[in-house]
Amino acid sequence: ERCGRAGVGRRAPWNTTPTVTTPTVLTLLLLVLTHTGCQGIDCFKCVSVNGDNPSCEDPFHNNFTVGLMESPCLAGRKGRGGLFPATACIKLAGIYDDNGQTLIIRECTVDSGSLTLDTELARMSHCGAFVLSGR
Repeated sequence: ERCGRAGVGRRAPWNTTPTVTTPTVLTLLLLVLTHTGCQGIDCFKCVSVNGDNPSCEDPFHNNFTVGLMESPCLAGRKGRGGLFPATACIKLAGIYDDNGQTLIIRECTVDSGSLTLDTELARMSHCGAFVLSGR
């Protein structure tokens, strides 16, 4: 007894705060990262030149495209070897200036985290003319 009264200064067993240790928090964080954040995203991957792959063409309908989905989608990273979980899905659509053929490419990419926007495919605007494979 404290101060002459029974139960003062004691907590009932159902009214206690559980103790959370640093190793417990780190283990939970590691489980969350390995089971959710590091798996990457799913993206459609295909190429269609002048309509030769109708499943890849626009308007894009997710019918009959099971073979086009890559899960998880892996891509190269600037300045690194190997493949990494994608951070963005991209679609490149254009018309070849020299012969008028259409081109659609669906792919995934990884933001490499560089400080310059001009070298990151996932972070820059791509409207306008461009050169692809010398064309």
